[in-house]
Amino acid sequence: MSFKRTLLSSALALSLLVQPTVGVQAQPVGIPSMGAASGAELTPGLEKLLGDAIMEQGRRDPTYIADLLVEQYLSEVGQRLAQHAPDSLQQNITIFALRDPEINAFALPGGYIGINSGLVLASQSEAELASVIGHEIAHVAQRHIARGMTQNSQSGHIMIAAMVGALLAALSGSADLAMGVATFGQAAAIDRQLGFSRQAEQEADRVGFQMLQKAGYDPSGMAAMFKRLMEVSRLNEGPRNVYASTHPLSLQRMSDVESRIASLTGQNYYQDPTFWYVRAALRVLQAKSGINLQNAMQTMRSEAESGSGVQRSAAEYGLAYAAWQRKDFAVAEQHLAAARDGGRYQSSALDVLAIDLAQGQAQFQQAATLADQARRKWPDSQAIALVYVQSLQQQRQDQQAVDYLKTVLRKWPHIPQFQKLLAEGYERLGEPIAARKAMAEYYQMIGALPTAVEQLQQARSRSKDFYEQSQLDVQIRELRGRLESERLLLERFRS
Repeated sequence: MSFKRTLLSSALALSLLVQPTVGVQAQPVGIPSMGAASGAELTPGLEKLLGDAIMEQGRRDPTYIADLLVEQYLSEVGQRLAQHAPDSLQQNITIFALRDPEINAFALPGGYIGINSGLVLASQSEAELASVIGHEIAHVAQRHIARGMTQNSQSGHIMIAAMVGALLAALSGSADLAMGVATFGQAAAIDRQLGFSRQAEQEADRVGFQMLQKAGYDPSGMAAMFKRLMEVSRLNEGPRNVYASTHPLSLQRMSDVESRIASLTGQNYYQDPTFWYVRAALRVLQAKSGINLQNAMQTMRSEAESGSGVQRSAAEYGLAYAAWQRKDFAVAEQHLAAARDGGRYQSSALDVLAIDLAQGQAQFQQAATLADQARRKWPDSQAIALVYVQSLQQQRQDQQAVDYLKTVLRKWPHIPQFQKLLAEGYERLGEPIAARKAMAEYYQMIGALPTAVEQLQQARSRSKDFYEQSQLDVQIRELRGRLESERLLLERFRS
């Protein structure tokens, strides 16, 4: 994974200093219940704390894809699957995407699952992608990550202690960027070295298959993805196929999946066309520029010429998306019209791009009209809500934007982008105290608690109202208490 590759160099020096020559032990054979010792070492609460702290640093990485269309789509796939997870799943599942051509997915502590853009591009159907996500959720449900990090081996404990030291520095507000990179890099190194036993992988296959089926996805997608990954490995494309090396495939695993598929009766399976539009956007985002982008565009041109249905529409959308990024608006409009095919194809992705095109050409009134129409048509789209707020701000309708954001945050209370826009809206309206309180909430959302305390302190110093000051004092004390409790919890794992 590129984010692991770029950060691993920073973590490598730390790893070399703290790690003995032996590697982290593989997962134990079978899936026994959690023992008392391992449960005490890494409780679900501490696991969530570690995951939150790692993600706080990870969101700053240039490969992290902070695109609401992509984020919401992957999150909804994950949530759809997690609804049918075993009772042992104690963590909320959060799926995020990375700009990385390697075919890989991985789990961090706390229910966070990373999906490389390369894996999405390798998937030839939504069911194939969902099969991998389901497999990773199964690992989370069985607490394989937590168990691997707390094996009774010296290396596992030392690696955790090194990472916890960096997290403690972040909690104190004294960590610099290098420390943050080392923290995430160390977590990536741990994930890279964790090995799952054959039985653990087979159990994850079984649980993932059940989730896939119960969620309404075509279970044959798992077999198709297995075959694809095995073929990539056979063709010696190993560097691109990290998933096959960290989750070793075998004929036995393939046979088990095929046997389960053979026992199923035919049915209609769930398919969200958004998969194809997200896949096209990720192809452009992954390529970025230069020869890689030229190759990506050639692939999409071929799909647009030889493909049919929504796949052809998505290829045209990808070409329009690439043209918009390079500010070739006329070409983007042509491909967007082809993607719509006279209104035959409808997607929030197409409407977001249409609004972006209008904004890019300074056609702000048209953008506002399109955004208002789109939010009525796609009331559950976070990406549409975002461009609608942006259109209101461009029209200097700041009060309307703030009012709308309050409604949006009641619906999606955990989306940091909306909270940050709310803070900016208050600032534009000349309400600095409300702006800082909103920014404090934003920093709490992304796990930057020391910065959240600073924002509340700034709000407290600006307020002249005794009642408001008292409320802020309570919030500051609560946050400081939370910081102290998290510090004490982490300190137990430092030695």
